[in-house]
Amino acid sequence: MEDRPDPNASGDRRPRPLIERIGLAAVAAVLAALFGGVALAAWLGGEGFLAVMGATGCLMTAWVGGLTLFRG
Repeated sequence: MEDRPDPNASGDRRPRPLIERIGLAAVAAVLAALFGGVALAAWLGGEGFLAVMGATGCLMTAWVGGLTLFRG
């Protein structure tokens, strides 16, 4: 039998450094802005479903960016 690491072992769970959290949140903000732009363009173009999907992507990306920044 192979000697594999336990996937349930917690390992090293130090919080991310602040500069890394800020960088990841900045990337999420750029992507959220792009999703928001798609949502706005789709709404103005009369594509309701695409607008809803873009807005959902915008909100989800912003949510995860906020979690990354404030939770560590």
